[in-house]
Amino acid sequence: MNLNLKDFEVWFVTGSQDLYGEEALRQVVEDAKHVAASLNERPEIPVTVVYKPVMTSADEIRRLVLEANASEKCVGLILWMHTFSPARMWIGGLNVLHKPYVHFHTQYYRDIPWDAIDMDYMNLHQSAHGDREFGFINTRMRKNRKVVVGHWQDGEALQDIGHWTRVAAAWQDSQGAKIARFGDNMRDVAVTEGDKVAAQIQLGYEVNGYSLGDLTPYVDAATDAQINALLEEYEASYNLTDRVQEGGELRDGLRYSARIEVGMRAFLKDGGFKGFTTNFQNLVGLNQLPGLAVQRLMKDGYGFGAEGDWKTAALLRAMKVMSVGLPGGTSFMEDYVYHLDPAGSRILGAHMLEVCETIAAAKPVLDIQPLEIGGKDSPARLIFNGAAGPAICATLIDLGNRFRMVVNEVEAVDPPADLPKLPVARVLWDPKPNLKVAAEAWILAGGAHHSVYTQALTSKFVEDYCEIAGIEYLVIDENTEISKFKQDLRLGEIYYHLAKGL
Repeated sequence: MNLNLKDFEVWFVTGSQDLYGEEALRQVVEDAKHVAASLNERPEIPVTVVYKPVMTSADEIRRLVLEANASEKCVGLILWMHTFSPARMWIGGLNVLHKPYVHFHTQYYRDIPWDAIDMDYMNLHQSAHGDREFGFINTRMRKNRKVVVGHWQDGEALQDIGHWTRVAAAWQDSQGAKIARFGDNMRDVAVTEGDKVAAQIQLGYEVNGYSLGDLTPYVDAATDAQINALLEEYEASYNLTDRVQEGGELRDGLRYSARIEVGMRAFLKDGGFKGFTTNFQNLVGLNQLPGLAVQRLMKDGYGFGAEGDWKTAALLRAMKVMSVGLPGGTSFMEDYVYHLDPAGSRILGAHMLEVCETIAAAKPVLDIQPLEIGGKDSPARLIFNGAAGPAICATLIDLGNRFRMVVNEVEAVDPPADLPKLPVARVLWDPKPNLKVAAEAWILAGGAHHSVYTQALTSKFVEDYCEIAGIEYLVIDENTEISKFKQDLRLGEIYYHLAKGL
């Protein structure tokens, strides 16, 4: 994915007050600069950490917040109260703040200097109660924020902040992001529908529909030189079957798949899109359902949803941004087939064509096979098994009165056989705590059959995203019990009904 998270900034802002005198404030400034510089150098934090002046008045805070709101680079703030910072002076700024933020509950020195500690030290290093004062006003104002506790050189605290900055970067990337829908949703399907206006208001991205007549001119305009360049890239990147290699009987079909990719890339680039959907029921003007093109566009960071599923397309884009530079892949996914052996029940995830190669365990095979749906020519696709290891599946649904995120923690495993007759990319996983509980909880929560599957991220990333977005978050993990899960669903209905009135 061609995105450098260092191009994003998180602003490090320290709170104090002017009652301590100039000498004490000079020390606060020196300490804050040191902490900010250290955070900026840590590999756990992928964005650029920018020191901002120490805040000692309401006017300063409000001006800084307005500056942060207007900055395209600033994805959020790290707020730390080095000393006691009277929280009423933060009200005006917090009221107008539109960027997410971390409340970092830390202090400059890790250890108490037992033999040397005096009242000057106590007055200067007051985070223990300065941050509690700040925490109160945030809670009083019902502000969503991330709280991280620990010394600023502590690995766990740094990892928490680093994870959050990835989510904040994804959130910034989503604001004003454009998702293109080629055609409408698959007919009669419920879960891929949703309120696009509500999504734009709450989640920041915009979704618009385009006919195949908007795309096909780009496909038709692809040149032989562009197509040949892609074919060379395919041959260098994948294991081509004999029939799609130069001189093979299906080589023309592969050329047409490359033509589709050239056209889709040009359309998405010209429109400034970050995600898109397709629909096998709407292929007027195309000879194939885009398969290989979609897989490769996902690899490059585009969000995608099949059958018009724009919510999953936008979520995939966000999770692609979060995972930049991390090991493991991220892909559009669908729960397809169960293995219901009592000795070990599992889920085989796949789709007709569109699974991202970043989750592959080995070099993919490139082939053309019949699709038997959509009424078009057989499309090209990459075929591979997903890599083993821990992963999550996340789905975003529209419940009418709110959005809900459902996450299942899973463990991907190697298939017990080669699956020689299954011509699609696939991944086999054990859902936690087991298939029976996980599937029942997923269904009770209304989880979709489409999801984002990732081995690069954990459920904590998605939880932070939901906190920033202000949407419901449910996790299905090794501790899930159905009776408790049902209770959580009922309490969620009550909470989100009452929260509209708060």
